[in-house]
Amino acid sequence: MTSLPEGWQNTRQNMIMLQHCILKRVLQQFYSGNQETTKSLLSGFPAALQHGHRAAGHRSKSTGLPGESERTLIAIKPDGVQRRLVGQIIQRFEQRGFKLVGMKMMKVSEDLLSQHYCELRTKPFYPSLLHYMTSGPVVVMVWEGHKVVQTSRKMVGHTNPAEAQAGTVRGDFSIHVSRNVVHASDSLEGAQREIQLWFQGKELLNWDCCDQTSTCEV
Repeated sequence: MTSLPEGWQNTRQNMIMLQHCILKRVLQQFYSGNQETTKSLLSGFPAALQHGHRAAGHRSKSTGLPGESERTLIAIKPDGVQRRLVGQIIQRFEQRGFKLVGMKMMKVSEDLLSQHYCELRTKPFYPSLLHYMTSGPVVVMVWEGHKVVQTSRKMVGHTNPAEAQAGTVRGDFSIHVSRNVVHASDSLEGAQREIQLWFQGKELLNWDCCDQTSTCEV
């Protein structure tokens, strides 16, 4: 590829720097409520950047994709932490395009587990489940994105790793149902209940992801 003349490159860089400075001033005026000054500053400014400015102002008030965003709870169980699979599991969700809005490492109390597994407390395997889940730390996360609950379940795979497809977390990293590496909320309602159980509101962050428009149409 033919390189551009050095003088032209410098001119182009100066133009980009000038545009960034003007856009910064526009944003300051916009958020201060001075609409007339904003219009004046935008006069003659590249149309694409003007539209980007409006979109940025709109997204700052949202928590994700308008009308499409969901949140789900993903917990890496003690065997996943002990086997140092945390980074690989996080990478799968990041590469898929989901946004991490909350994460912490913790030792889980039996009280919290009794609420989380309230439907399993009468099962004969419940004591073994408690022993397993309290045997070491877990890494619990909240992920946000378009249909994240349904997609995460598919990414995690069948509860019994022996029936999980290759390419799923359980299909790749586990062989027995008693050590199936990870938990994922099974429904939107279940996700909302579990997130409230494991996280306080202040522990979840609302932030704008720079690749948001590249992963889903808004």
